[in-house]
Amino acid sequence: MKIPFGQLSRQYQSIKKEVDQAVLQVMARGWFILGQEVGNFEKKFAKYCGVKYCVGVANGLEALQISLMALGITAGDEVITTPLSAAATSLAIIHLGAKPIFVDIDPDTYNIDPKKIEKAITKRTKAILPVHLYGQLADIKRIMKIARRHNLFVIEDCAQAHGAQLNNKRAGSFGDIAAFSFYPSKNLGAFGDAGCVVTNNSELAQKARSLRDYGQVGKYDHKYLGLNSRLDEIQAAILSVKINYLNRWNNQRHQLATLYSSLLSGLPVSLPETNISSSHVWHLYVIKTNRRDALKKYLINHGVDVQIHYPKPLYRQEAMKQFNCHQCPEAESTIKQILSLPLYPEMTNGQVVYICKTIKCFFNHGK
Repeated sequence: MKIPFGQLSRQYQSIKKEVDQAVLQVMARGWFILGQEVGNFEKKFAKYCGVKYCVGVANGLEALQISLMALGITAGDEVITTPLSAAATSLAIIHLGAKPIFVDIDPDTYNIDPKKIEKAITKRTKAILPVHLYGQLADIKRIMKIARRHNLFVIEDCAQAHGAQLNNKRAGSFGDIAAFSFYPSKNLGAFGDAGCVVTNNSELAQKARSLRDYGQVGKYDHKYLGLNSRLDEIQAAILSVKINYLNRWNNQRHQLATLYSSLLSGLPVSLPETNISSSHVWHLYVIKTNRRDALKKYLINHGVDVQIHYPKPLYRQEAMKQFNCHQCPEAESTIKQILSLPLYPEMTNGQVVYICKTIKCFFNHGK
C-alpha cells in the first residue's frame, strides 16, 4: 500500500463543482485584486474566528510580519517565541530588524513553555509570539497573563490551528493580533499562497490594511513603508467555499487521530498529549520515539510517506545562527525524536490501520 503524506487533489474533487464555479465567476467579473471576494472572505473568517476584523494578505510569513509592523515592532526590539516552528515565525521578526528570543518548549505539548517566558523578558522585550503548534493551542491564557503583567503585546501564530478552541474561543481571538497561513496543506488551505491577519482592534486592522497595500491610506497616499501583500480574488473565492467545510474536515482529522492513538497505544512511542480543556484540530499527528530515524526509513520502505516537523531548532538554521540559543534542551531533545504521520480528512480508516500495523511490525521485527 502507498500512502502519501497529503492528497490535496482528492479534497478538490470532493468540492470541485463549487470551487470551479467560484473561480469562473472571478474570471468573468475581471476584478482580481482586493475586490468583493476578498471582502466576503474577510467577513466570513472574522466571524468564524470570533473577532471583529480580518485582513487578507499574500501568505503566512507576511501575515506575521504585518502583525508585528502594525504593533510598531522595529529594529532593536526583542520578541519572545519558540524554537520549534517553521522558519516564517522567526523570519518575520528578523526582517524588521528585531531579535527573536527563543524560549524552550513544553516536552508534552511541544508548544512554548510559559513557565520559562518571564526569565527571558528584558527591557527590550516588546512582544510574545506563541505558535499553536500542530493544531493545539499554546497555553494562551497563561501567556496572556504574563504579557499583561509586563505590558507586552501578544501575536498568535495560528498557521496550524484553524478552528482550535479553548472555552469556546477560537485561535486568533486571544492575543492583540494573530496571523494565519492558508498554504494549501493547512486545515484551511488555498490553491496557492495566502494568509490573513485577525484582530479585535480597529486601529491595528486599519494599519494592517494599509501595510498590505504599499502602506497606502488612500490612492497614492502612502503613510507607511508598506508591502505588496494582498490576498487575491481567486484565492479568496476558493477559501470562501472551503471554509464551509472546515469544521467537518477538522472533525474527520480528530476521528483519524483518535484511531491512531487507540491503535498505537502500548507501543514504545510517545503519543500526542492534548489539553482536556481545549480542542486540538490535528494539523499534524506527531509521535516521538528514540528510534525515529530507523522507523522513518522503515515506514518509507513500506510505502508510508512520513515527515519531520521540524528537523532543526530555528536558532540552528544557518540563516539564523547569530541568534543561537543554548537554553532549549527540551527542544533539542524533542527534535531528535519526533515523526509526523500522514493525517488528512481524505484518509481512510484502513490507511491508518495499515500505518499502525507497519509501526507495530517495526518494533516487533524491525532493525
